[in-house]
Amino acid sequence: MSGKVSGDATAKAVEQLTELGFSQYEARAYVGLLGSEPMTGYALANRTGIPQPKVYETLRRLEEKAAVVRVGDNPARFLAVPSDQLLAQVDAGFRARVAESRRSLAELSQGQANQRAHVLPSLSDWESVAATASGILRRAIQHVYLSAHADQLTPLEADISDAQDRGVRFDVLCFGTSPVTVRNGRTVQHTSTEGILYRHHQARHLAVVADNHDTLWALAPDGHDWNAAVINDPLFTAVVKGYVRHDLYVQQIYADFPDELRARYGPGLQQLVQPSDAREAPPRSRPGSRARTA
Repeated sequence: MSGKVSGDATAKAVEQLTELGFSQYEARAYVGLLGSEPMTGYALANRTGIPQPKVYETLRRLEEKAAVVRVGDNPARFLAVPSDQLLAQVDAGFRARVAESRRSLAELSQGQANQRAHVLPSLSDWESVAATASGILRRAIQHVYLSAHADQLTPLEADISDAQDRGVRFDVLCFGTSPVTVRNGRTVQHTSTEGILYRHHQARHLAVVADNHDTLWALAPDGHDWNAAVINDPLFTAVVKGYVRHDLYVQQIYADFPDELRARYGPGLQQLVQPSDAREAPPRSRPGSRARTA
């Protein structure tokens, strides 16, 4: 049993040294020498299984790393430095390399100070999108903006209800009849394009912004293949929140003045997308306003 424990400990020590930058042969040679009397390369090869043609090259590299010291020359014998001394050397060397890298990278980045990259982690399936949205809702504290089709809202119904129980306000824009009940906030149904056939109507999306922080934007142009970005980035958050809020405003205005907007911009407000000559006509006087005279 003790041999097995010793073997396991040796293997673990070798693995840990390789993670610190030692080669497999270097790690095996150092561990083989550690705690032993000075050994020749021949004896070390027999003890560790390092091929004899490689053992002296390995010992030379360990000498350069100050991990072993040579004792005598005829024949040459080698002794491992104490492990705490070796690790202190490794730690000091690592810190020095990190400091040098920090200086070099800082010099390189000075010319790129105005070229900040925005990294957007991505998701590629609905299950991951729904799970991420659910996590955002469970972490929400104050306010959530949410835009989606009804079938994308359904899996989030319980999380939306729980969040409202915690006092979270919701502003929800729903394509279709909303399957969720908003008690704290409002739900606006996207109705301006209902009954109008657009090529992109099969597309599905889910936009979530919680507390001006956690943000998710997911899109499936064909209704099935999802692509999503999720990040805590002020710029990305502002874009998605602005999209949802402006869509909410337009749909609320349409709900209040449907006849007037259809008369002005046509069914589905198509003339906002494809302006016609009708758009060039002078605006009609609003009720209660007086025409100006020359």
